[in-house]
Amino acid sequence: MSAEPTRPVRLAELEPAVALGPLDGRYRPVVAPLVDHLSEAALNRARLQVEVEWLVHLTRTGALPGAPTLTDKDVAYLRGVVASFGQAEIAELAEIEAETRHDVKAVEYFLKRRLAAAPEHLGAGTVLPAVSEIVHIFCTSEDINNLAYAIGVRDAVEQVWLPAATALVDDVAALARAQADVPMLARTHGQTATPTTLGKELAVFAARLRRQLRRVAAAEYLGKANGATGTYGAHAVAVPTTDWEEVARTFVEHLGLTWNPLTTQIESHDWQAELYADVARFNRVLHNLATDVWTYISLGYFRQRLSAQGSTGSSTMPHKVNPIRFENAEANLEISSALLDTLAATLVTSRLQRDLTDSTTQRNIGVAFGHSLLAIDNVRRGLAGLDVDRVPLERDLDASWEVLGEAVQSAMRAASVAGVEGMADPYERLKALTRGQRVDAAAMRELIGGLGLPSDVEARLLALTPAGYTGLAASLVRHLG
Repeated sequence: MSAEPTRPVRLAELEPAVALGPLDGRYRPVVAPLVDHLSEAALNRARLQVEVEWLVHLTRTGALPGAPTLTDKDVAYLRGVVASFGQAEIAELAEIEAETRHDVKAVEYFLKRRLAAAPEHLGAGTVLPAVSEIVHIFCTSEDINNLAYAIGVRDAVEQVWLPAATALVDDVAALARAQADVPMLARTHGQTATPTTLGKELAVFAARLRRQLRRVAAAEYLGKANGATGTYGAHAVAVPTTDWEEVARTFVEHLGLTWNPLTTQIESHDWQAELYADVARFNRVLHNLATDVWTYISLGYFRQRLSAQGSTGSSTMPHKVNPIRFENAEANLEISSALLDTLAATLVTSRLQRDLTDSTTQRNIGVAFGHSLLAIDNVRRGLAGLDVDRVPLERDLDASWEVLGEAVQSAMRAASVAGVEGMADPYERLKALTRGQRVDAAAMRELIGGLGLPSDVEARLLALTPAGYTGLAASLVRHLG
């Protein structure tokens, strides 16, 4: 009689909960700083912040005639509710939402509980219990959400992603400067081409990445606070004497955001699409860097220090040190860019004055930035573990004398322009010798000696080597500043 099969442990029932995705599991240490800004808990804390600041703004600007005046202690207490939002408050809010079935309404009720409890902390004289009905007044959920998301995305970019990306680009720029004068055979279309320097090629990436960082750093984070269809309809009917546009503008700007005066029920999210396009473009340039460095490793131009890679290499081939940091980065950049593209494409469209496609979509913002941040970390660690090996660089250059054909035919053209006879058809003459063929030093020098060039030009070309044919490459790195 066969034994009953053993029932496997249900991982979904374990406590603490097992992460479904890698960002909250395997890669959590790298992306954890984003949790403060782009997690569900951070979103709720930002919502609470917006509700508190709206309450303070209305009572302190006189927008609501007859509203009680909050003291500095009242305001400090309210802002303390936001600052102390932690594990217990997250659990309490979840319980409220289980009843309301509405996330923003749950935040409203949570804040009202704190207003009711204010006398326990401030004494019976506080007016906070009396301002309960001012909480969320004139607000549709999207008035709170658009501002909360803008705060979260702004802080995630400025405090987490941008510093990490900037540090990466600084690493690439430093490596470019250090290797500015190291000659390297170029490979246009994968074929031997006019030599360059390793540093100059890295400098190209540093400059490209920096340009995208400047765009990200200049991003605008827009917000609105104008009601159910963006008309201030309820505001104007309830309190017609208040300049509600001015109240909304000063409120949004108080939060450190840019006021958008023309919206439907939602702030149109165009700024998000613009930002995500720039971050995705940064990702793709970084992906290009990762694949090129991977190729340089495969050519032997870079050696990997095993201790810096944090890996023992292949599981079966002990001689190998795999470029896993760059491969991991490639994959994460592709995932991040795909998500950012989807966010940008989805968020700019809303049916008529409102639909909810943005709700679920925006909850993936943290995932998109998380995979980008993980890739940045991998590339930085990968670059930190590289050493340049000049031997393969020099070997490839010395085996590619045919690349001097460009220099020779260009010198012939210049001589022809200067009136030197016998310089006709330089391109065709060099092509016959070099196209599809390996040319050694002796053959190239023999060709140069038989061209009838002016003596100074001939001497200059005869002294030229592939390693010396790098033009202004080394000095171009100075453009990195």
